[in-house]
Amino acid sequence: MAKRNAGARLVRSLMKAGSAQQKAAVKMLGTMLALPKSSVRKRPAKKAAVATSPVRTAPVKKAAVAVPLVRPQPVKKAPVAAPRVRTPAAVPVAPGRWLAGHHAAGAQQMSYWLYLPQGEPPPKGWPLVLMLHGCQQTATQFAQGTRMNAVAEKKGFAVLYPQQSVTVHAQRCWRWFDRSTQAGGGDVQPVAAILGKVLSQYPVDRRRLYVCGISAGAGMANIMALNFPDLFAAVGLHSGPVFGAGHGTVGALGVMRHGGGLRTEPAIREVLARRADFPVMPAILIQGDADTVVHAVNQQQLVQQSLLLNGVPADAPVKVTRRGTRSGHEIRDYQVGSKVVLRVVRVDTLDHAWSGGDPRIAFHAKGPDASRMMLEFFAKHRR
Repeated sequence: MAKRNAGARLVRSLMKAGSAQQKAAVKMLGTMLALPKSSVRKRPAKKAAVATSPVRTAPVKKAAVAVPLVRPQPVKKAPVAAPRVRTPAAVPVAPGRWLAGHHAAGAQQMSYWLYLPQGEPPPKGWPLVLMLHGCQQTATQFAQGTRMNAVAEKKGFAVLYPQQSVTVHAQRCWRWFDRSTQAGGGDVQPVAAILGKVLSQYPVDRRRLYVCGISAGAGMANIMALNFPDLFAAVGLHSGPVFGAGHGTVGALGVMRHGGGLRTEPAIREVLARRADFPVMPAILIQGDADTVVHAVNQQQLVQQSLLLNGVPADAPVKVTRRGTRSGHEIRDYQVGSKVVLRVVRVDTLDHAWSGGDPRIAFHAKGPDASRMMLEFFAKHRR
């Protein structure tokens, strides 16, 4: 009965709901937080690289009623359709379907894009990754820059890209530093509502849902995982801030530069106090050691938080793997039994950018393929 009530509460809550990069980073630091609109000078965003291949969309169909997220439902084989489809922006060529839609909650609207692999879904549905962009990015730029759709096609994943509205934040930053968002309100509600909508409309494996992001998007991905631990099977954080600190403009900038300080462990203990039976939340953390926007101390403290959250002793054995000599990367794996519950990747010489991404698009750079690493890690975990 308790589980049923928890599921009902969840459903109700959802229904309510590099020099060029250095210059961009400096600009972002000044405007990334919730400043009054009058104090922000809006500048036109750079146009993203556009693929020339035609984009296919699915026929229009009325949206189905949302169903509980935490309880897997049998999947009926039926043609996949996208309700309220509009012509989406082009992305790098991938043979699956690229669909677009939007969610309205009062006066606020949030756009989103969905990639579905070609062919029929597996019997239990596609695994799905919720991808959250960083500041000064659009969802389509994030899809282009990470090349995630191409990797997802090879591995049979669907990918969902919500996009923060400029009416909520002028630089499209997810408000990871906001107390209400950290507690499951704020930006969490529209993102969760979009996810619930997609899960009700498409054949998706409810045991194989994952969330990841970069920078502010990583902070938001972590918050989603901590607020819906029964829903997500694993989380991926690329260049992300530590959770539970930075409540306000000065505090958030302090977290990016110096980490969460004394709030690092208490923030997770508060999560565990609210739910003593918090399930294991596997995580992959990727960070560039030359990142001067979200400093590497954040990754170190995210490791502390993940170990505490998952009940792994701080002195647990770690398997260390080194790949490449120059511009390589180090992987540190923390295991519980035979499963890796925490993978920590440190990339040499990488600044504040998605590793292995398209360097023509801001905040993406050459390096080991972070998109592939994310999906390979996720594939080993189910809820």
